[in-house]
Amino acid sequence: MPMFRPPPIAPSEITPQSVFLDRRRFMQGAAALGALGAGGGSALAAPAALAAPRNAAFSVDAEPTPKKLVTGYNNYYEFGTGKYDPAASADQMKTRPWTIEVGGEVEKPQTIDIEALLKMQLQERVYRFRCVEAWSMVVPWVGLEFNQLAKMVGPTSKAKYVKFTTAMQPETMPGLRVPVLDWPYVEGLRIDEAMHPLTLLTLGVYGEILPNQNGAPVRIIVPWKYGFKSVKSIVKIEFVEQQPGTAWNKAAANEYGFYSNVNPNVDHPRWTQKRERALPALFASRQTEIFNGYGDQVASLYAGMDLKSNF
Repeated sequence: MPMFRPPPIAPSEITPQSVFLDRRRFMQGAAALGALGAGGGSALAAPAALAAPRNAAFSVDAEPTPKKLVTGYNNYYEFGTGKYDPAASADQMKTRPWTIEVGGEVEKPQTIDIEALLKMQLQERVYRFRCVEAWSMVVPWVGLEFNQLAKMVGPTSKAKYVKFTTAMQPETMPGLRVPVLDWPYVEGLRIDEAMHPLTLLTLGVYGEILPNQNGAPVRIIVPWKYGFKSVKSIVKIEFVEQQPGTAWNKAAANEYGFYSNVNPNVDHPRWTQKRERALPALFASRQTEIFNGYGDQVASLYAGMDLKSNF
């Protein structure tokens, strides 16, 4: 009797080792998060409330990802390269006092205290958040449009880009001891991207002040781009004439383009971007949407651009 042989598996269907190991870490981390939820853990302690009305016009119609995942499964390399490292070690970061230096090509450079931002008219927006490693979350962020801060300083006609710089606290950020990236972490946006109403200067999540591991006390959320563009713990914002060098683009330009728009037609060199793992799911079963589903709002920003060469 002839032996049955299964059809060959296409290389594209084989789970990369890194993804398989990440799934194992996810399962282990989920158990750890459950223990933290039962027994505490300072980085995951409940922060202060930050009530704000939800802006339905800018919110996706989807169930938010469980809070334990949003606050426990993060990329924040200043605290380590593991997804659970930030929640485990970010509690020592000092977030008060905190000021943001805003300058460059502006009419009224200012140093803005975080407390002044917290007193502004805030809103909650439920955004889909997509990571370059092909996982995604649905997150209720709280903040204000970045363009509101820009109006306070008055960018000049020379301002073509916005450069963001993250805090460096060697005494509280163990990841800074490892030269994974060129510290401090720097990201940038074209000025029309930064001024778009979707770009959120973010101060909270789930109706609470941002936890340290999520980028306290202030970060950017740019929902149509991969998560590493949404720079955390900002201490400096500069309006500049030239495109700034950014952390991941300098580290691996062939993998992390300056624009970094979510685009399922442009694969990462080491994995596909056509599907994503919508946490808490364990498998990449969700089809990735162009511009992370925000194409109706932002596609016009890139009219005429080759989105494969400008990735």
